[in-house]
Amino acid sequence: MVRLQDDFYQAVNGDWAKTAVIPDDKPTTGGFMDLHTEIEELMLARTDRWLAGDDLPTDPILQNFVKFHALVSDFEGREKAGVAPALPLIDSYQGLSSFAEFASKIADYELLGQPNLFPFGVAPDFMNAQLNVLWADAPSLILPDVTYYAPDHEQGKTLLATWRQSSEAWLSKFGFSQEDIAALLDKMIALDAKLANYVLSSEESSEYAKLYHPYDWADFTKLAPELPLDEIFTQLLGQTPDQVIVPEERFWTEFAKEYYSEANWEGLKANLIFQAAASCANYLTDEIRVLAGAYRRALTGTPEAANQRKAAFYLASGPYNQALGLWYAKEYFSPAAKADVESKVATMIEVYKQRLSKNDWLSQATIEQAIVKLNRITPHIGYPEKLPDTYPEKIIDDQLSLLENARKLAQISIRHAWSKWNQPVDQSEWGMAAHEVNAYYSPQQNKIVFPAAILQAPFYSLEQSSSANYGGIGAVIAHEISHAFDTNGASFDEFGSLNNWWTDADYQAFKERTDRVVEQFDGLDSYGAKVNGKLTVSENVADLGGLAAALEAAQQEGEFSAEDFFINFARIWRLKARTEYMQMLASVDVHAPGHLRTNVQLPNFAEFHETFGVTETDGMWRPVADRVMIW
Repeated sequence: MVRLQDDFYQAVNGDWAKTAVIPDDKPTTGGFMDLHTEIEELMLARTDRWLAGDDLPTDPILQNFVKFHALVSDFEGREKAGVAPALPLIDSYQGLSSFAEFASKIADYELLGQPNLFPFGVAPDFMNAQLNVLWADAPSLILPDVTYYAPDHEQGKTLLATWRQSSEAWLSKFGFSQEDIAALLDKMIALDAKLANYVLSSEESSEYAKLYHPYDWADFTKLAPELPLDEIFTQLLGQTPDQVIVPEERFWTEFAKEYYSEANWEGLKANLIFQAAASCANYLTDEIRVLAGAYRRALTGTPEAANQRKAAFYLASGPYNQALGLWYAKEYFSPAAKADVESKVATMIEVYKQRLSKNDWLSQATIEQAIVKLNRITPHIGYPEKLPDTYPEKIIDDQLSLLENARKLAQISIRHAWSKWNQPVDQSEWGMAAHEVNAYYSPQQNKIVFPAAILQAPFYSLEQSSSANYGGIGAVIAHEISHAFDTNGASFDEFGSLNNWWTDADYQAFKERTDRVVEQFDGLDSYGAKVNGKLTVSENVADLGGLAAALEAAQQEGEFSAEDFFINFARIWRLKARTEYMQMLASVDVHAPGHLRTNVQLPNFAEFHETFGVTETDGMWRPVADRVMIW
C-alpha cells in the first residue's frame, strides 16, 4: 500500500486508478474528464429528445440548433450524397493556375470560410488592451511542435508516417488516384519541413511579452511582396491598417517572401487542395469522418473514433456552443451555487490582498501596484449575461444542404471576427461555454471566468466540507487569480496592457523565485517523456499561488481540515491517460501532468508536512531551503 508520506497523489488516487477505465473514444479519464463525460451524457440525452421532437426548446436560436443537428445526424442522407457536396470546392482549387490567381482570391476565400493559408486575425493590442488590432501569425505544421522535426526525434518520424498513411486512406475516397495523392503529400511534406525551421516552438509561444512585435503596415507588406496585402485588407477591413502585430516574426522576416511566392506555388496548391477536402470531411460519409480522424487518434493513442451520436452532437453544437451553455447553466446551475461561488471569489481576492500586503520580498511601490491590479480583476461566474450578437443570425435554411448551411454559419462568425478590428474590446464576451469543464484568466482583459460546469463536485459542492471546497474550486479560483501575477500575467497592468509596473529589483527577485519553480519541474518524467519546466512555468506558478491563497482562505473558516483540503486538491488532478497523449502534451501543453501538479507543489507547504507527518525519510519530504513560495 502506498503511503501518503511517500507518494501523496498515488495514495489518494491509486485505488481509483486500478478500476478506472479510459473510454475507447477518449485519451483520458479523471477529475476533469469524468465531469466532462457526465455533462456530455446529459447534453446528448436532452438533444436526442429534441431530435425526436420531444420537449422542444422555445428559444429560436436553440430551435435552429435542433434543425442543424438533424441535418448533421442524417447519416443515411450523408451516405447517399457521398463526396459530391465537396467536389466543387476541391475542383475550384485544382483549377487555380498560379499563385497570383490564388492571391487575388484570398479575401473572397477568407470571407467564404474556405482554405486560404492566410494566418491573420483580430485580437486586443498588448499595448492598448481596450482596442482590437490586426495580428499576423504563421501557417500551421503537420506535427504538434517544431521539436518533432529534430533529426533524432523518432516519434516525429513515426507520426509523420502515420499522418501520410491516414491521409492516403481518406483522400482516396474523393476520387484522387494513388499517383495524385502521392504527389500531393510529397509536396506538402517538403514544404512543411521547410516551414518548421521558421515557426515558434510551444516553449517560445508560451512567453507572451516576447510575442509583441508591431510593424508599420508599409514595412510589413515588403516582407511578402507577392502577397497583395493592401488589396486583401481593403476588402476585409474596408481600408488598409496602419500596423500589424507579428508574434511569428521569424516566419515573416525570414521565410514569408519565399512561402508566399510563385516559386512556391506547387507546394501551396497541394496544401489548398488537401485543406479543401479536409474542411468537408466531417460533413460527408461516416467512413470519411472516421478515416480523417485517424491521425489525431494516433497522436493521442485513442483507439476508437467517437460514435455517430457524439460526433453529430459536437459538430452541430460548435456554432451554437454558447447558446447550449446558457441553456445548461439555467437548468443545472442554481442561484444559491452562483452566489456561494461569487462569495468565494470575493474572499479569495481579499485573501490575496492580505498576502500581498504582508509580502516580505517586494517593495511597497510594487505591492501597491499589484493590489491595484487585483482590485480591477473582473470575475465572471457561471454563464455570460448575453449571447454574442451573431447568434440570432444563425438561421438554418431547409432548402440548403448540410455543407451549405455549415458554410453559412462559418461565414457569420468570420464576418463578425473581422468586424472587431479597430473597435473596442467587448469585455462581456466569454471564451468558453457554460457547459465546459474549465476556467481561465485573460491577461489582456484582466478577468477570470468560471463556467458553471466546473462549479460542481469534486471541485465544488454545497455538500462537501468547506475545506474540501477550498482544496478544489478554491484552489482553481485562486489559480486563475494567480495568473495575473505569473510569468506572463506579471507583464500586464490592471487594464490588460503590456506595461512594466515592477521595480527592477522586485522583478529580479520574482524571476529568481520563478526560476526555482522551473527547476522543480524541469526534466521530471511524464509517461516516458520529460516535463519542460520553462514551457509549464506560468501554470506551475499559478498552481503554487493558488494553493497558498486557497489554504489561507480555508484556514479562516470555522471548521478547517487540512486533510480535506490537501486530499481534495490531489483528487481533482487524478488522471488516467494514454501514453501517446501524455507524451504529446509534454511537448505542447503549458500545464504539467496532474500527478506532478500534486506531488511537486504540496511539499512547498509546511502545513502539508505537518498535517501528514512527513519527515526526512519520506518520499514527499522537501527540505525547508528547497521549498518555494511566491504569492
